[in-house]
Formats: sequence, structure tokens, C-alpha cells
Amino acid sequence: MGVRSLLHPHIYPHIPKMAFVTHFKELKVYRLAFAAAMEIFSLSRDWPREEAYSLTGQIRRSSRSVCGSIAEARRKRRYPNHFTSKLSDADGEAAETENWLEFALACGYITAIHHARLTAKYEEITRGLVGMMSHADTWCGPASLVREAVAEYIVDSGGEIP
Repeated sequence: MGVRSLLHPHIYPHIPKMAFVTHFKELKVYRLAFAAAMEIFSLSRDWPREEAYSLTGQIRRSSRSVCGSIAEARRKRRYPNHFTSKLSDADGEAAETENWLEFALACGYITAIHHARLTAKYEEITRGLVGMMSHADTWCGPASLVREAVAEYIVDSGGEIP
């Protein structure tokens, strides 16, 4: 059964009609990750200068890497294994960000309220990433439509490519 038939409203009427995504910025999980990364950036502006190259830099990098890996996954959607791999990278970066949030709380750099809100956001991001990885075929589309055609190579008798 192809992707289009899986999403057909007569087969699965409980699934809402989904919009066609043309850019990674349109993905809900990307928008959530971007908003969380920007909140972390805003909060970390007031952290001690001695943390600039440690906790501040690490949490900013990992939170931004979630977004970067989602963008890369969108570009790799022609190849389901690459797509899933990039989403797995994003999931790992989200877990790393949650780890740094624990340190930020323990060091007194963020409040328990900020910690709880950001942790909830990263749990939602993780659920979205896992859902996309679990159903990569619906995100990558039918292979016959999105895969590149096989390239033909002509080798001359001398063994060189013309």
C-alpha cells in the first residue's frame, strides 16, 4: 500500500488532512525546537562569563543542533535511512540539551519554572522526532517519485570515463 493510499481519508478518516510541507521551517517539530533554542539563548545571556565556553556554549550549540539536524533530515528525505539518521541526531542533541538544562538548574542559572517549561518542550520535540522516525515512509514519500534516477556511466576501452 503506497503512502498516498495510507493517508486517504476514506481509509483513515480519523487522521486530519495534512498540509504539504515545502520547507523545513514549516515542520512543527522544527518550529518547536527553534522556539526552545531561542528561549535558551535568551535565558543564557545572563549566565556568568566563566560559563561562556562551557555550559553556555554547550547548551546553545546542542539546542541549535536540534534545528540543524531537522533541516538536514528534510533535505535527506529522498533516502529514508539518511532521513532517519538525521532525525536520530536531532533526538540525541535534544537529549544533550536536556542534560545541560539539568546542570543549569543545579547551578542556579535557571529557575525550576524555566527548567520545567523547557524540559516539557524538549519532551514534545522528542515525541515529534520519534514519530517522524517511526513513520519515515510517510515523510519521505513514494520512492518512485522522490528518488533520483540511476545514472549511466560510459567507460571507454581505455578504462577512463569520457
